[in-house]
Amino acid sequence: MKAILLLEDGTVFEGTSFGAKGQKCGEVVFNTSMTGYQEILTDPSYHEQIITMTYPLIGNYGTNKADWESRKIFAGGLIVKENCNYPSNWRNTQSLGDYLKANNIVGLEGIDTRALVKHIRIAGAMKGIISSTEFGVTNLKKKLQKYPGLVGRDIVKNVTVKKPYRWNKGVIDVLSSREIKPPKKYKVVAFDYGMKQNILRLLCSHGCDVYVVPAATSAKEVLAQKPDGVFLSNGPGDPAPVSYAIQTIRELLGKVPIFGICLGHQILALALGAKTYKLKFGHRGANHPVKNLKTGKIEITCQNHGFCVDMDSLNNKEVELTHLNLNDNTNEGIRCEAKSAFSVQYHPEASPGPHDSNYLFEDFIKLMDKF
Repeated sequence: MKAILLLEDGTVFEGTSFGAKGQKCGEVVFNTSMTGYQEILTDPSYHEQIITMTYPLIGNYGTNKADWESRKIFAGGLIVKENCNYPSNWRNTQSLGDYLKANNIVGLEGIDTRALVKHIRIAGAMKGIISSTEFGVTNLKKKLQKYPGLVGRDIVKNVTVKKPYRWNKGVIDVLSSREIKPPKKYKVVAFDYGMKQNILRLLCSHGCDVYVVPAATSAKEVLAQKPDGVFLSNGPGDPAPVSYAIQTIRELLGKVPIFGICLGHQILALALGAKTYKLKFGHRGANHPVKNLKTGKIEITCQNHGFCVDMDSLNNKEVELTHLNLNDNTNEGIRCEAKSAFSVQYHPEASPGPHDSNYLFEDFIKLMDKF
């Protein structure tokens, strides 16, 4: 079965279809991870994104129910050099192709993914349409022209939960099936902007009673819960249009300790007076080096973001830069000691790893203790 990818600049890649039949518009991006494709697909941060995996063979360990990071697949499509139809792993329950088909996600294989990634690196991430049902470039181009893209749109509202709920599952050791679930000492309200479940598992495993709330929850509603801390989750798209979340965090600053990750980092920075901008092709993968400016140590981190905080736009002298990306010297973390708030752009909860930044959850516990 044939499949096609058409980019907004007219570039076409033709390959073979796997997964579901259909077509989908989205922003075409690339991820440099060798493993973790199931976690990537179910990460709400990838909503409306067509993901290209740079590692040439994807799917060799299959899929399983334990590796879901949310309630469904949020990615718009998946592009690989070669899909493995015969996975081998003791945890495998379904091949990647069957998994995509069951979840109505279009896959494309057999193209030169190196050429596609090089094109994106030079021209920048761009809109695209992936199709396994229609191949006429003229018609596909018309459909793609109607797709608005990510800039200036609030797509958090499409992925956040509808109702609050309490999370009570800790991290489970894969080999022993033992769940890390200590007594609950801290009450944490977690904003779901597109949350990965491993964040919730780690908070629970650090003794937190986690109450998850929708993105549009007001500061008054949060404070009514009398939390020891507030967590701001990861999420998709442009942070600037999510004005309701920015205003809420602005109202919470100084009243309760705050810890943010990814989109949560950007929303915290915006609430503190910063501005954000779109990166040329974003950071996505599990091997990005970040320097901790406080300790001088280098952390290998998992990342997924297309926007970045502009530190030069921040006139607030109370805010300090804490982490720096060593690939392009962009912002990877901030702290505002006066408001008991800190955040990082990358993903310390990465599953599968790396786990160099797990200490940030301990820092959150210490901040709540101090407050």
